[in-house]
Amino acid sequence: MRNFIILFIVGLAVSFSSCRQDFEFKASTGDLFFSRDTVYLDTVFSNIGSSTYTLKVYNKSDKDIKIPTIKLGKPDSKYRMTVDGMTGENNRIFHDVELLAKDSMYIFIEVTADVASANPTDFLYTDQIQFDSGENFQKVELVTLIQDAYFLYPKRFEDGTTETLPIGDDEVYGFYLDENDPINGNEYVWGNDKPYVVYGYAAVPNGKTLNVQPGARVHFHADSGLIIGNGGSLKVNGQVSNTAALENEVIFEGDRLEPRFSDVPGQWLTVWLTDGSTNNEINHLTIKNAVVGLLIDHNDGSTTTIKNTQIYNSSNIGIWAKTAKISGENIVINYAGDAALACTLGGSYDFRHCTFNNNWSSSRQVAVLVDNYYTDPQTNQQVAYDLNQADFKNCIIFGSNQVELLLNKGSDATKQFNYSFSKCQIRFNNTNNQFTNNPLYAFINDTNEIIKNGDPDFFDIANNKLVIGADSDAKNFGVNVGVPNDILGNPRNGVFDLGAYNSIVFPQD
Repeated sequence: MRNFIILFIVGLAVSFSSCRQDFEFKASTGDLFFSRDTVYLDTVFSNIGSSTYTLKVYNKSDKDIKIPTIKLGKPDSKYRMTVDGMTGENNRIFHDVELLAKDSMYIFIEVTADVASANPTDFLYTDQIQFDSGENFQKVELVTLIQDAYFLYPKRFEDGTTETLPIGDDEVYGFYLDENDPINGNEYVWGNDKPYVVYGYAAVPNGKTLNVQPGARVHFHADSGLIIGNGGSLKVNGQVSNTAALENEVIFEGDRLEPRFSDVPGQWLTVWLTDGSTNNEINHLTIKNAVVGLLIDHNDGSTTTIKNTQIYNSSNIGIWAKTAKISGENIVINYAGDAALACTLGGSYDFRHCTFNNNWSSSRQVAVLVDNYYTDPQTNQQVAYDLNQADFKNCIIFGSNQVELLLNKGSDATKQFNYSFSKCQIRFNNTNNQFTNNPLYAFINDTNEIIKNGDPDFFDIANNKLVIGADSDAKNFGVNVGVPNDILGNPRNGVFDLGAYNSIVFPQD
């Protein structure tokens, strides 16, 4: 009897369902709603694919509808789209697309276009997503800025292999710059007429110098970077800019131009001044979103000069020096996964009017690390080097940790460990007394030379704006150390605030 009742109920349900016309799709009447009327795909480089962008389409009516066509307007459109996971004809035309009542669907849009396809007056490439036709016609505009560039990348050989560079015992994806490239011209001069996009490691070999001109923009693809080889040199010749566009600043960053990538660390590798590179000079350079901003390796005893330089959002280290020799002034480093500045394995360093800050949110070390040894993993023995000089004058060393300065001296007493901090502000809260009896930090309590903790009064740390305000403890604490102008080119005029910036009165909201 129980089985009979179940079969009766099931049969009754089937009979009712067969009487109604579910999902009877009516033709669309042009009443679609969209999440936006224009999809801006941000800026892309010529012939480089964009990220994927989203448009949401709504059917707010009480009827299930069928959209006769959804298509891109141009028959040879450089845009591509999918509709709720469907690819359509040539990624551009879709027929009889069904959309339930009170429901929505996603359209995903990408573009790959060259600058020749864009409007020659504004370099905008445009199209439309068109829905239906006639009196039911609706559209959503598509807009992309196409930017032309010089593209530098390893050669591909006939056997399918690509050019590589010898790095130690390994071969890495990379290439040597060319003085007479048929497309890019002299690759040892990077100008500002259009950006450079680098794939792999671009290398400067023995006897060659890479000159980077004021206003140059250089974009590195993932796992790419710049290597200055043995006997090679780097000259970055940026200048003071007069507008917020930083028209004379040289900028090195990743090749993702979308705004959401503007502050993402670790998008490319590093600028590597290798052991034996010589007479490197850097002025008015901004480095963003690398793994290591500058990796400076020995440098044959010649001094690397770094002036008016900013390094932001390094996933590892801002400047990593290894037995190097650096003269630095008006340097600003903010946000690094390990250290803003790491002077390791000894060397010789002179930093004046620099701002080393680290507000990296997750586990990290400090703003500034200085050491003169490493531990050999095979023998577990220290290998020490001479720290001939590590002088910090009129500097700010700060961040979100309780202690932002770490000094590590090796056990080899025959190796020098010379350092000094004069007229500096240092974040140093010795809360657990781990440094109380450490003679390396005895200087930290000299109030004539050190502002321990305090407030530097940075304008906007989160957005890498480390100019100090009128309420800064670093204001007028310094002395004349031979750096007459701040990083913005403003004269110090006998008032020597700490760090790379003169103090200002912040604008009111």
